[in-house]
Amino acid sequence: MVAPSPGYSITFRVETPASFSASSDLTAAIGETGAAITGLDVVGSGDNSMIIDVSANTRGLRHVEKIREKVNSLAGTRVRRISDRTFVIHNRGKLEISPRIELRNREDLSRAYTPGVARVCLAIAEDKDNARRFTMKANTVAVVTDGTAVLGLGDIGPEAALPVMEGKAILFKKFGNVDAWPVALDTRDTEEIISICKALAPAYGGINLEDISAPRCFEIERRLREELDIPVFHDDQHGTAIVTLAALVNALKVVKKDISDVRVVVSGVGAAGYAIIRLLMASGVRNILAAGRNGVIERGSTHADEHRNWLANNTNEEGFSGSLKEAVVGADVFIGVSAPNVLDGEDIQNMNKDAIVFAMANPDPEVDPEVASEYAAVVATGRSDFPNQINNVLVFPGFFRGLLDAQATGVTDEMMVAAADAIAGTITDSELNPGFLIPSVFDPRVLPAVSKAVEEAARKSGLVKNIDMDGDVITAEG
Repeated sequence: MVAPSPGYSITFRVETPASFSASSDLTAAIGETGAAITGLDVVGSGDNSMIIDVSANTRGLRHVEKIREKVNSLAGTRVRRISDRTFVIHNRGKLEISPRIELRNREDLSRAYTPGVARVCLAIAEDKDNARRFTMKANTVAVVTDGTAVLGLGDIGPEAALPVMEGKAILFKKFGNVDAWPVALDTRDTEEIISICKALAPAYGGINLEDISAPRCFEIERRLREELDIPVFHDDQHGTAIVTLAALVNALKVVKKDISDVRVVVSGVGAAGYAIIRLLMASGVRNILAAGRNGVIERGSTHADEHRNWLANNTNEEGFSGSLKEAVVGADVFIGVSAPNVLDGEDIQNMNKDAIVFAMANPDPEVDPEVASEYAAVVATGRSDFPNQINNVLVFPGFFRGLLDAQATGVTDEMMVAAADAIAGTITDSELNPGFLIPSVFDPRVLPAVSKAVEEAARKSGLVKNIDMDGDVITAEG
Protein backbone atom coordinates (compact mmCIF):
# COMPACT_ATOMS: atom_id res chain seq x y z
CA MET A 1 0.00 0.00 0.00
CA VAL A 2 1.27 3.48 -0.89
CA ALA A 3 2.29 5.46 2.20
CA PRO A 4 0.57 8.77 3.03
CA SER A 5 2.37 11.64 1.31
CA PRO A 6 2.83 15.37 1.99
CA GLY A 7 1.90 15.76 -1.68
CA TYR A 8 -1.67 14.87 -0.60
CA SER A 9 -1.75 16.85 2.63
CA ILE A 10 -5.36 17.77 3.41
CA THR A 11 -6.98 19.97 6.04
CA PHE A 12 -10.44 18.85 7.14
CA ARG A 13 -12.61 21.48 8.85
CA VAL A 14 -14.92 19.47 11.05
CA GLU A 15 -17.91 20.43 13.21
CA THR A 16 -18.13 18.23 16.33
CA PRO A 17 -20.23 18.14 19.50
CA ALA A 18 -18.82 20.31 22.31
CA SER A 19 -17.26 17.59 24.43
CA PHE A 20 -13.93 16.90 26.10
CA SER A 21 -13.33 13.82 23.93
CA ALA A 22 -14.27 15.40 20.57
CA SER A 23 -10.69 15.98 19.47
CA SER A 24 -9.43 12.55 20.48
CA ASP A 25 -12.46 10.81 18.90
CA LEU A 26 -11.84 12.70 15.68
CA THR A 27 -8.12 11.94 15.49
CA ALA A 28 -8.72 8.30 16.30
CA ALA A 29 -11.27 7.98 13.49
CA ILE A 30 -8.99 9.63 10.94
CA GLY A 31 -6.03 7.57 12.14
CA GLU A 32 -8.00 4.35 11.59
CA THR A 33 -8.14 5.12 7.87
CA GLY A 34 -4.34 5.06 7.64
CA ALA A 35 -3.84 8.83 7.35
CA ALA A 36 -0.85 10.47 9.06
CA ILE A 37 -2.16 13.34 11.17
CA THR A 38 0.20 16.33 11.17
CA GLY A 39 -1.79 18.99 13.02
CA LEU A 40 -4.97 19.79 14.94
CA ASP A 41 -6.43 23.15 15.93
CA VAL A 42 -9.73 24.20 17.53
CA VAL A 43 -10.68 27.24 15.44
CA GLY A 44 -14.15 27.90 16.84
CA SER A 45 -16.38 26.96 19.74
CA GLY A 46 -19.98 27.47 20.89
CA ASP A 47 -22.34 26.16 23.53
CA ASN A 48 -23.10 22.97 21.66
CA SER A 49 -20.38 22.54 19.03
CA MET A 50 -16.73 23.05 18.14
CA ILE A 51 -14.98 23.67 14.83
CA ILE A 52 -11.74 21.71 14.51
CA ASP A 53 -9.17 21.81 11.70
CA VAL A 54 -7.28 18.54 11.27
CA SER A 55 -4.38 18.32 8.83
CA ALA A 56 -3.24 14.91 7.60
CA ASN A 57 -1.09 13.33 4.92
CA THR A 58 -3.19 11.00 2.79
CA ARG A 59 -2.71 8.53 -0.06
CA GLY A 60 -4.79 10.39 -2.61
CA LEU A 61 -8.31 11.52 -3.47
CA ARG A 62 -9.98 8.16 -2.82
CA HIS A 63 -8.38 8.09 0.60
CA VAL A 64 -9.66 11.62 1.26
CA GLU A 65 -13.20 10.52 0.46
CA LYS A 66 -12.81 7.54 2.78
CA ILE A 67 -11.77 9.90 5.58
CA ARG A 68 -14.77 12.13 4.92
CA GLU A 69 -17.11 9.16 5.19
CA LYS A 70 -15.44 7.96 8.39
CA VAL A 71 -15.67 11.39 10.06
CA ASN A 72 -19.30 11.87 9.00
CA SER A 73 -20.15 8.51 10.56
CA LEU A 74 -19.34 9.84 14.04
CA ALA A 75 -22.40 10.94 15.98
CA GLY A 76 -23.08 14.65 15.63
CA THR A 77 -19.97 15.18 13.51
CA ARG A 78 -19.67 16.42 9.93
CA VAL A 79 -16.97 17.63 7.55
CA ARG A 80 -17.71 21.23 6.66
CA ARG A 81 -14.82 21.86 4.28
CA ILE A 82 -11.83 20.10 2.77
CA SER A 83 -8.72 22.06 1.75
CA ASP A 84 -5.98 20.46 -0.31
CA ARG A 85 -2.86 22.06 1.17
CA THR A 86 -0.90 21.59 -2.08
CA PHE A 87 -3.46 23.66 -3.98
CA VAL A 88 -3.56 26.22 -1.15
CA ILE A 89 0.15 27.06 -1.48
CA HIS A 90 -0.33 27.49 -5.24
CA ASN A 91 -3.28 29.88 -4.79
CA ARG A 92 -2.61 33.07 -6.85
CA GLY A 93 0.78 31.66 -7.80
CA LYS A 94 4.01 31.22 -5.86
CA LEU A 95 5.99 34.20 -7.16
CA GLU A 96 5.97 37.96 -6.85
CA ILE A 97 8.32 40.79 -7.82
CA SER A 98 10.08 42.54 -4.95
CA PRO A 99 12.29 45.62 -5.44
CA ARG A 100 15.93 45.58 -4.28
CA ILE A 101 15.87 49.27 -3.40
CA GLU A 102 13.59 51.53 -1.37
CA LEU A 103 11.76 54.52 -2.78
CA ARG A 104 11.49 56.80 0.25
CA ASN A 105 11.18 60.21 -1.35
CA ARG A 106 11.33 62.21 -4.59
CA GLU A 107 15.12 62.19 -4.56
CA ASP A 108 15.17 58.37 -4.63
CA LEU A 109 12.57 58.40 -7.40
CA SER A 110 14.62 60.77 -9.53
CA ARG A 111 17.57 58.34 -9.46
CA ALA A 112 15.65 55.07 -9.78
CA TYR A 113 13.43 56.40 -12.54
CA THR A 114 13.20 59.65 -14.47
CA PRO A 115 15.24 61.75 -15.01
CA GLY A 116 18.31 59.93 -13.63
CA VAL A 117 17.59 56.56 -15.25
CA ALA A 118 18.19 58.08 -18.70
CA ARG A 119 21.92 58.39 -17.98
CA VAL A 120 22.13 54.69 -17.12
CA CYS A 121 20.26 53.85 -20.31
CA LEU A 122 22.80 55.83 -22.33
CA ALA A 123 25.72 54.06 -20.63
CA ILE A 124 24.23 50.71 -21.64
CA ALA A 125 23.52 51.96 -25.17
CA GLU A 126 27.23 52.83 -25.48
CA ASP A 127 28.30 49.38 -24.21
CA LYS A 128 25.71 46.58 -23.94
CA ASP A 129 27.90 44.73 -21.42
CA ASN A 130 26.99 47.44 -18.93
CA ALA A 131 23.56 45.77 -18.71
CA ARG A 132 25.22 43.13 -16.51
CA ARG A 133 26.35 45.84 -14.10
CA PHE A 134 23.30 48.03 -13.97
CA THR A 135 20.26 45.79 -14.55
CA MET A 136 18.72 42.57 -13.33
CA LYS A 137 20.57 40.74 -16.11
CA ALA A 138 23.47 40.06 -13.75
CA ASN A 139 21.40 37.70 -11.62
CA THR A 140 18.34 36.68 -13.62
CA VAL A 141 17.55 33.47 -15.49
CA ALA A 142 14.63 32.78 -17.84
CA VAL A 143 12.98 29.40 -17.22
CA VAL A 144 11.61 28.65 -20.69
CA THR A 145 9.07 25.92 -21.50
CA ASP A 146 6.47 25.02 -24.07
CA GLY A 147 4.77 22.53 -21.74
CA THR A 148 5.32 19.48 -23.95
CA ALA A 149 7.21 17.25 -21.49
CA VAL A 150 6.15 18.24 -17.99
CA LEU A 151 7.31 15.90 -15.21
CA GLY A 152 5.81 12.50 -15.98
CA LEU A 153 2.61 14.16 -17.22
CA GLY A 154 3.75 14.70 -20.80
CA ASP A 155 2.29 17.28 -23.16
CA ILE A 156 -0.08 19.33 -20.99
CA GLY A 157 0.50 22.79 -22.42
CA PRO A 158 2.22 25.99 -21.26
CA GLU A 159 -0.48 27.09 -18.82
CA ALA A 160 -0.45 23.75 -17.01
CA ALA A 161 3.36 23.85 -16.92
CA LEU A 162 3.40 27.15 -15.00
CA PRO A 163 3.15 25.64 -11.48
CA VAL A 164 6.31 23.63 -12.19
CA MET A 165 8.10 26.67 -13.62
CA GLU A 166 7.14 28.76 -10.60
CA GLY A 167 8.41 26.00 -8.33
CA LYS A 168 11.67 25.94 -10.27
CA ALA A 169 12.03 29.69 -9.81
CA ILE A 170 11.53 29.33 -6.04
CA LEU A 171 14.25 26.69 -5.90
CA PHE A 172 16.61 28.92 -7.86
CA LYS A 173 16.09 31.67 -5.27
CA LYS A 174 16.07 29.46 -2.19
CA PHE A 175 19.18 27.46 -2.97
CA GLY A 176 21.18 29.73 -5.29
CA ASN A 177 19.91 33.28 -4.67
CA VAL A 178 19.27 33.45 -8.41
CA ASP A 179 16.27 35.44 -9.63
CA ALA A 180 14.46 33.22 -12.11
CA TRP A 181 11.25 33.89 -14.01
CA PRO A 182 8.91 31.50 -15.88
CA VAL A 183 8.55 32.08 -19.62
CA ALA A 184 5.77 29.79 -20.87
CA LEU A 185 5.50 29.79 -24.66
CA ASP A 186 2.32 28.98 -26.56
CA THR A 187 4.15 27.43 -29.49
CA ARG A 188 5.75 24.10 -30.30
CA ASP A 189 7.54 25.31 -33.39
CA THR A 190 11.29 24.84 -32.98
CA GLU A 191 12.25 27.90 -35.03
CA GLU A 192 9.72 30.08 -33.27
CA ILE A 193 10.96 29.02 -29.82
CA ILE A 194 14.55 29.76 -30.86
CA SER A 195 13.51 33.14 -32.24
CA ILE A 196 11.59 34.09 -29.08
CA CYS A 197 14.47 33.06 -26.80
CA LYS A 198 16.91 35.13 -28.85
CA ALA A 199 14.54 38.10 -28.69
CA LEU A 200 14.16 37.99 -24.90
CA ALA A 201 17.83 37.19 -24.14
CA PRO A 202 18.89 40.84 -23.54
CA ALA A 203 17.04 40.84 -20.21
CA TYR A 204 18.59 37.65 -18.84
CA GLY A 205 21.98 36.36 -17.75
CA GLY A 206 21.08 32.80 -18.71
CA ILE A 207 18.33 30.55 -20.07
CA ASN A 208 17.17 27.36 -18.38
CA LEU A 209 15.20 25.26 -20.87
CA GLU A 210 12.63 23.14 -19.11
CA ASP A 211 10.12 20.43 -20.01
CA ILE A 212 10.52 20.66 -23.79
CA SER A 213 10.04 17.33 -25.53
CA ALA A 214 12.73 15.45 -27.42
CA PRO A 215 14.05 15.58 -30.06
CA ARG A 216 13.19 19.31 -30.43
CA CYS A 217 14.96 20.13 -27.16
CA PHE A 218 18.31 19.07 -28.64
CA GLU A 219 18.05 21.39 -31.63
CA ILE A 220 16.72 24.29 -29.55
CA GLU A 221 19.57 24.06 -27.06
CA ARG A 222 22.24 23.58 -29.72
CA ARG A 223 21.11 26.57 -31.77
CA LEU A 224 20.71 28.87 -28.78
CA ARG A 225 24.16 27.98 -27.51
CA GLU A 226 25.60 28.83 -30.92
CA GLU A 227 23.68 32.07 -31.37
CA LEU A 228 23.59 33.65 -27.90
CA ASP A 229 26.31 35.04 -25.62
CA ILE A 230 24.61 33.84 -22.42
CA PRO A 231 24.67 30.27 -21.05
CA VAL A 232 21.82 27.98 -22.14
CA PHE A 233 21.19 24.87 -20.05
CA HIS A 234 18.50 22.21 -20.58
CA ASP A 235 18.00 20.96 -17.03
CA ASP A 236 16.06 17.83 -17.98
CA GLN A 237 19.18 16.72 -19.82
CA HIS A 238 22.17 18.11 -18.01
CA GLY A 239 20.87 18.56 -14.48
CA THR A 240 19.86 14.92 -14.44
CA ALA A 241 23.18 13.87 -15.97
CA ILE A 242 25.24 15.84 -13.45
CA VAL A 243 23.51 14.51 -10.34
CA THR A 244 23.55 10.97 -11.79
CA LEU A 245 27.30 11.20 -12.34
CA ALA A 246 27.78 12.53 -8.81
CA ALA A 247 25.86 9.59 -7.36
CA LEU A 248 27.75 7.13 -9.56
CA VAL A 249 31.15 8.50 -8.49
CA ASN A 250 30.30 7.81 -4.86
CA ALA A 251 28.54 4.50 -5.57
CA LEU A 252 31.69 3.24 -7.28
CA LYS A 253 33.67 4.20 -4.18
CA VAL A 254 31.28 2.10 -2.08
CA VAL A 255 31.66 -1.00 -4.25
CA LYS A 256 35.34 -0.31 -4.96
CA LYS A 257 35.09 -0.37 -8.76
CA ASP A 258 36.83 1.88 -11.29
CA ILE A 259 34.72 4.07 -13.58
CA SER A 260 36.70 2.98 -16.64
CA ASP A 261 36.08 -0.72 -15.99
CA VAL A 262 32.34 -0.91 -15.33
CA ARG A 263 29.72 -2.10 -17.81
CA VAL A 264 26.81 0.34 -17.77
CA VAL A 265 23.29 -0.20 -19.14
CA VAL A 266 21.10 2.87 -19.56
CA SER A 267 17.34 2.43 -20.05
CA GLY A 268 15.87 5.43 -21.82
CA VAL A 269 17.36 7.25 -24.81
CA GLY A 270 15.40 10.48 -24.60
CA ALA A 271 16.79 13.81 -23.40
CA ALA A 272 17.93 12.61 -19.97
CA GLY A 273 19.35 9.27 -21.12
CA TYR A 274 21.27 10.86 -23.99
CA ALA A 275 22.79 13.52 -21.71
CA ILE A 276 23.68 10.99 -19.02
CA ILE A 277 25.52 8.81 -21.53
CA ARG A 278 27.46 11.74 -22.96
CA LEU A 279 28.53 12.96 -19.53
CA LEU A 280 29.46 9.46 -18.33
CA MET A 281 31.66 9.06 -21.39
CA ALA A 282 33.24 12.48 -20.75
CA SER A 283 34.03 11.20 -17.24
CA GLY A 284 35.76 8.02 -18.34
CA VAL A 285 33.05 5.37 -18.71
CA ARG A 286 33.99 3.25 -21.74
CA ASN A 287 31.41 0.44 -21.91
CA ILE A 288 27.82 1.69 -22.22
CA LEU A 289 24.73 0.04 -23.68
CA ALA A 290 21.77 2.35 -24.45
CA ALA A 291 18.36 0.68 -24.47
CA GLY A 292 15.14 2.12 -25.89
CA ARG A 293 11.68 0.62 -26.22
CA ASN A 294 12.87 -1.81 -28.89
CA GLY A 295 15.99 -2.97 -27.10
CA VAL A 296 19.62 -1.93 -27.11
CA ILE A 297 20.74 0.47 -29.84
CA GLU A 298 23.08 -1.50 -32.04
CA ARG A 299 26.48 -0.24 -33.05
CA GLY A 300 26.40 1.50 -36.42
CA SER A 301 22.62 1.35 -36.83
CA THR A 302 20.76 4.22 -38.52
CA HIS A 303 17.99 6.27 -36.90
CA ALA A 304 15.76 9.20 -37.77
CA ASP A 305 16.94 11.25 -34.79
CA GLU A 306 20.41 12.75 -34.78
CA HIS A 307 20.96 11.98 -31.08
CA ARG A 308 20.15 8.30 -31.58
CA ASN A 309 22.59 8.15 -34.47
CA TRP A 310 25.21 9.59 -32.11
CA LEU A 311 24.43 6.84 -29.60
CA ALA A 312 24.67 4.21 -32.35
CA ASN A 313 28.12 5.48 -33.31
CA ASN A 314 29.51 6.00 -29.80
CA THR A 315 28.07 3.27 -27.56
CA ASN A 316 27.81 -0.53 -27.55
CA GLU A 317 31.39 -1.23 -28.57
CA GLU A 318 30.86 -4.88 -27.64
CA GLY A 319 28.32 -5.24 -30.47
CA PHE A 320 25.48 -6.45 -28.26
CA SER A 321 22.08 -7.14 -29.81
CA GLY A 322 19.03 -7.84 -27.67
CA SER A 323 16.53 -6.63 -25.09
CA LEU A 324 17.05 -4.57 -21.95
CA LYS A 325 16.58 -7.66 -19.77
CA GLU A 326 19.24 -9.48 -21.75
CA ALA A 327 21.58 -6.47 -21.60
CA VAL A 328 21.62 -6.21 -17.80
CA VAL A 329 22.97 -9.74 -17.45
CA GLY A 330 26.54 -9.22 -16.29
CA ALA A 331 26.20 -5.42 -16.01
CA ASP A 332 27.83 -3.51 -13.16
CA VAL A 333 25.54 -0.47 -13.34
CA PHE A 334 21.90 0.01 -14.36
CA ILE A 335 20.64 3.56 -14.89
CA GLY A 336 16.95 4.00 -15.65
CA VAL A 337 15.30 7.15 -16.97
CA SER A 338 12.50 5.43 -18.83
CA ALA A 339 9.35 3.68 -17.63
CA PRO A 340 8.08 1.84 -14.55
CA ASN A 341 8.62 -1.84 -13.87
CA VAL A 342 10.76 -2.74 -16.87
CA LEU A 343 12.93 -4.96 -14.65
CA ASP A 344 12.32 -7.34 -11.76
CA GLY A 345 14.35 -8.90 -8.96
CA GLU A 346 15.61 -11.71 -11.15
CA ASP A 347 17.07 -9.19 -13.60
CA ILE A 348 18.98 -7.46 -10.81
CA GLN A 349 20.18 -10.82 -9.54
CA ASN A 350 21.62 -11.46 -13.01
CA MET A 351 23.84 -8.37 -12.79
CA ASN A 352 27.46 -8.57 -11.65
CA LYS A 353 28.39 -8.83 -7.99
CA ASP A 354 28.09 -5.53 -6.07
CA ALA A 355 25.75 -4.12 -8.70
CA ILE A 356 24.63 -0.48 -8.74
CA VAL A 357 21.00 0.28 -9.61
CA PHE A 358 19.71 3.80 -10.28
CA ALA A 359 15.97 3.41 -11.01
CA MET A 360 14.92 7.02 -11.57
CA ALA A 361 11.55 6.86 -13.35
CA ASN A 362 9.10 8.91 -11.30
CA PRO A 363 6.87 8.26 -9.50
CA ASP A 364 7.16 4.54 -10.28
CA PRO A 365 10.77 3.33 -10.80
CA GLU A 366 12.02 0.85 -13.39
CA VAL A 367 12.31 -1.77 -10.67
CA ASP A 368 10.91 -1.91 -7.14
CA PRO A 369 13.70 -0.38 -5.00
CA GLU A 370 13.09 -2.74 -2.10
CA VAL A 371 13.29 -5.75 -4.39
CA ALA A 372 16.40 -4.37 -6.11
CA SER A 373 18.10 -3.87 -2.75
CA GLU A 374 17.90 -7.61 -2.09
CA TYR A 375 20.43 -8.21 -4.88
CA ALA A 376 22.22 -4.91 -5.60
CA ALA A 377 24.88 -3.36 -3.37
CA VAL A 378 23.64 0.19 -4.02
CA VAL A 379 20.17 1.42 -5.03
CA ALA A 380 19.07 4.98 -5.80
CA THR A 381 15.83 6.45 -7.14
CA GLY A 382 14.30 9.79 -8.05
CA ARG A 383 11.90 9.59 -5.11
CA SER A 384 12.17 11.31 -1.73
CA ASP A 385 10.76 8.35 0.22
CA PHE A 386 13.74 6.08 -0.48
CA PRO A 387 17.43 6.61 0.30
CA ASN A 388 19.70 8.21 -2.30
CA GLN A 389 17.29 10.52 -4.07
CA ILE A 390 18.85 11.64 -7.36
CA ASN A 391 17.41 15.14 -7.60
CA ASN A 392 18.19 17.98 -10.02
CA VAL A 393 17.72 20.51 -7.22
CA LEU A 394 21.27 19.62 -6.18
CA VAL A 395 22.49 20.98 -9.51
CA PHE A 396 20.79 23.90 -11.21
CA PRO A 397 20.79 26.56 -8.43
CA GLY A 398 24.52 26.24 -7.77
CA PHE A 399 25.31 25.66 -11.44
CA PHE A 400 23.69 28.91 -12.52
CA ARG A 401 25.08 30.72 -9.47
CA GLY A 402 28.55 29.80 -10.72
CA LEU A 403 27.73 30.72 -14.32
CA LEU A 404 26.39 34.14 -13.32
CA ASP A 405 29.28 34.87 -10.96
CA ALA A 406 31.73 34.01 -13.75
CA GLN A 407 29.74 36.10 -16.27
CA ALA A 408 29.79 32.96 -18.41
CA THR A 409 28.76 33.05 -22.04
CA GLY A 410 28.40 29.30 -22.52
CA VAL A 411 28.35 25.83 -20.95
CA THR A 412 30.91 23.05 -21.41
CA ASP A 413 31.22 19.38 -20.44
CA GLU A 414 34.10 20.38 -18.16
CA MET A 415 31.77 22.64 -16.16
CA MET A 416 29.26 19.81 -15.79
CA VAL A 417 31.86 17.28 -14.68
CA ALA A 418 33.19 19.83 -12.20
CA ALA A 419 29.68 20.26 -10.78
CA ALA A 420 29.22 16.50 -10.43
CA ASP A 421 32.58 16.11 -8.68
CA ALA A 422 31.67 18.96 -6.34
CA ILE A 423 28.37 17.33 -5.37
CA ALA A 424 30.04 13.96 -4.84
CA GLY A 425 32.81 15.59 -2.84
CA THR A 426 30.45 17.06 -0.26
CA ILE A 427 30.05 13.55 1.14
CA THR A 428 33.09 12.71 3.24
CA ASP A 429 34.58 9.22 3.40
CA SER A 430 33.26 8.85 6.94
CA GLU A 431 29.72 9.70 5.78
CA LEU A 432 29.67 7.59 2.62
CA ASN A 433 27.72 4.33 2.72
CA PRO A 434 25.26 2.42 0.47
CA GLY A 435 22.34 4.43 1.86
CA PHE A 436 24.00 7.84 1.64
CA LEU A 437 25.60 8.57 -1.73
CA ILE A 438 24.63 12.18 -2.28
CA PRO A 439 23.74 15.06 0.01
CA SER A 440 20.32 16.36 0.90
CA VAL A 441 19.02 19.24 -1.18
CA PHE A 442 19.06 21.22 2.09
CA ASP A 443 22.74 20.49 2.80
CA PRO A 444 24.40 23.94 3.08
CA ARG A 445 27.66 22.56 1.64
CA VAL A 446 26.20 21.94 -1.80
CA LEU A 447 25.64 25.47 -3.17
CA PRO A 448 29.10 26.91 -2.42
CA ALA A 449 30.83 23.74 -3.63
CA VAL A 450 28.95 23.59 -6.95
CA SER A 451 29.01 27.33 -7.68
CA LYS A 452 32.74 27.60 -6.97
CA ALA A 453 33.56 24.55 -9.11
CA VAL A 454 31.46 25.83 -12.03
CA GLU A 455 32.84 29.36 -11.77
CA GLU A 456 36.42 28.06 -11.81
CA ALA A 457 35.72 25.76 -14.75
CA ALA A 458 34.04 28.62 -16.65
CA ARG A 459 37.03 30.89 -16.15
CA LYS A 460 39.41 28.15 -17.29
CA SER A 461 37.31 27.69 -20.43
CA GLY A 462 37.62 31.36 -21.34
CA LEU A 463 33.86 31.61 -21.95
CA VAL A 464 33.43 34.64 -19.67
CA LYS A 465 32.89 38.38 -20.04
CA ASN A 466 35.35 39.62 -17.36
CA ILE A 467 33.35 42.75 -16.64
CA ASP A 468 34.63 44.63 -13.56
CA MET A 469 31.39 44.75 -11.55
CA ASP A 470 33.01 46.82 -8.79
CA GLY A 471 35.00 49.24 -10.94
CA ASP A 472 34.51 52.99 -11.33
CA VAL A 473 30.88 54.01 -11.65
CA ILE A 474 30.13 55.01 -15.23
CA THR A 475 28.75 58.47 -15.87
CA ALA A 476 26.92 59.57 -18.98
CA GLU A 477 25.30 62.81 -20.12
CA GLY A 478 21.56 62.73 -20.51
